[in-house]
Amino acid sequence: MSTDLRMVELVTGTAADITAVERVMQEAFEPRFGEAWTRTQCLGILGLPGIWLTLARVDGAIVGFALARLILDEAELLLLAISPRYRRRGIGAALLRSVMAEARGRGVTVVHLEVRAGNGAIALYQAHGFRMTGERRAYYRGRNGESFDAHSYAVTLD
Repeated sequence: MSTDLRMVELVTGTAADITAVERVMQEAFEPRFGEAWTRTQCLGILGLPGIWLTLARVDGAIVGFALARLILDEAELLLLAISPRYRRRGIGAALLRSVMAEARGRGVTVVHLEVRAGNGAIALYQAHGFRMTGERRAYYRGRNGESFDAHSYAVTLD
């Protein structure tokens, strides 16, 4: 399946989209790593000030999303997920650029994120200027009790 990036629509999401977000998250995040959030966690954070959810839609179906938050003059990318069958088509990059543009528009100077060490998305983040700033040992806990390190990244916006 080939998806023309021009066919991808980025829209603002709300709590009403949580079922689709949850589906994408379950498809995108392998349970063994413990990276996916629960429905309750997602709904809980969506009601807080400074939170924004961006959805990627193809033919009306939600195929990816980015969840971010504003904290003073900084932002944090909390989650970014793309359904596996839509990966490597520029959708993740489009969502990441959208988060960075929204952050810039809100007066943000730095965007932070945290990602599991070894996650393939690290190349995407580095291609957009993110640099590693720290490490949290055994941060993620998988279903079988195995732990995985998290790496912190940040980018300074122009």
